[in-house]
Amino acid sequence: MTHYLIIDDEPIAHRIIEKYCDDLPHLIKSGNCFNAFEAMQFLNEEKVDLLFLDINMPKLSGFDFLKTLTNPPKIIVTTAYKEFALEGYELDISDYLLKPFSFQRFVKAINKTIVNLNNKQTLTQNIAITDSIIEADSIYIKSDKKHHQVHFSNILFIEAYGHYCKVYLKDKMILSNDKISSFEASLPNTFIRTHKSFIVSKNKIQQIEGNRIHINEHKIPIGQTYKTKVNKLLR
Repeated sequence: MTHYLIIDDEPIAHRIIEKYCDDLPHLIKSGNCFNAFEAMQFLNEEKVDLLFLDINMPKLSGFDFLKTLTNPPKIIVTTAYKEFALEGYELDISDYLLKPFSFQRFVKAINKTIVNLNNKQTLTQNIAITDSIIEADSIYIKSDKKHHQVHFSNILFIEAYGHYCKVYLKDKMILSNDKISSFEASLPNTFIRTHKSFIVSKNKIQQIEGNRIHINEHKIPIGQTYKTKVNKLLR
């Protein structure tokens, strides 16, 4: 499955892309953003595989936004301006769709992007497997220009905090430069995402009460999207 995010200041553009994607069952919408700043916040909290990105947006253009991303997902540009195509490919976009584009042209862009995405995911998975063999019980967390080695058994939970993350340990808290989506990809299956802003250690859960998880004196919320996954712990 490929999770996508639409970034465009025109609502009608969202509806057209959503309609096309509904006919492609391997595409799953993660969200809608109507400017670059909404997208920055969204990508800080969620991991997506593909962006449908408009260029001409208020305050910050699509390409200026793209330049702020250190590890961007695959990008399909959707725009009415053909003159920016060369700059787009210099930024390593997957395809450049000129509005209005047909469903056939849309599918061609998706097929090309998915091939590249699958190759990238295979490489990432192989690297992750290698890393897990070398450091099977710990992770390095970047904070204040330092890298702290933290053992998984010492982590209580992780909270998204603006452009940072708070990593709560047994005896302290580390403010990390990494996104919560990066932690989700790096942590073993002894951790579970319970909310768009929280990941908790299954082994540290003391109680689950309503829409709250209790870990020591902390109460961590359970988001509606993640409730089914959390409920599986009770079986």
